[in-house]
Amino acid sequence: MKLLDFKNKIDELKSLNLGGLDAQFKLAPKLRLQYSQEKITARMPKKAAVLSLFYPNSKNEMCFLLTLRASYKGTHSAQISFPGGKIEKNDRNLEDTALRETFEEVGIEASSVTIIRELTDVYIPPSNFLATPFMGYVEEKPNLILNHEVAEVIEVSLKDLLNDKNITSVSMTTSYMKEVDVPCFKFHNYIVWGATAMMLSEIKELLK
Repeated sequence: MKLLDFKNKIDELKSLNLGGLDAQFKLAPKLRLQYSQEKITARMPKKAAVLSLFYPNSKNEMCFLLTLRASYKGTHSAQISFPGGKIEKNDRNLEDTALRETFEEVGIEASSVTIIRELTDVYIPPSNFLATPFMGYVEEKPNLILNHEVAEVIEVSLKDLLNDKNITSVSMTTSYMKEVDVPCFKFHNYIVWGATAMMLSEIKELLK
């Protein structure tokens, strides 16, 4: 899909009903399925926001940006995610959080981003965060400046997201689970699972 085709779909993207949990749970680990809304509310999760940013690549084909987190002593070390993070006191709202974190992590100015819409919150049990995804775009391939939190960036084409052949499952071992099969997307030998895959599942249904 070219940039112009993508822009022509924006009004429709804004008006369509979101797939919500039904869409997200297609790519949800079993751990997440154990948490009802009541149980999530009782845990009083911290708030965070991320940005699913679309842009045209060098061939004018629409892509989106993922980041490979740097290794650190924490729950989400070396995992693939959207740019984003926890809300801070100076953020006016969660959209501000997503834009600020994106600028801090990969150097994309908030003023260059057009937000399309807010998506369904995703609860992340291991870190007890409730993350709000925002979908947005920029009109040209961004010049990225990575900070210490990001080991590398991953460019994924919209075509690859919409291709059902890129959905699979893998056995994962992390700091909080051992050899558990999880549903995932596989893009260019990168495995995208957990909260990010749940968000992408909803975005995929929206774009289809």
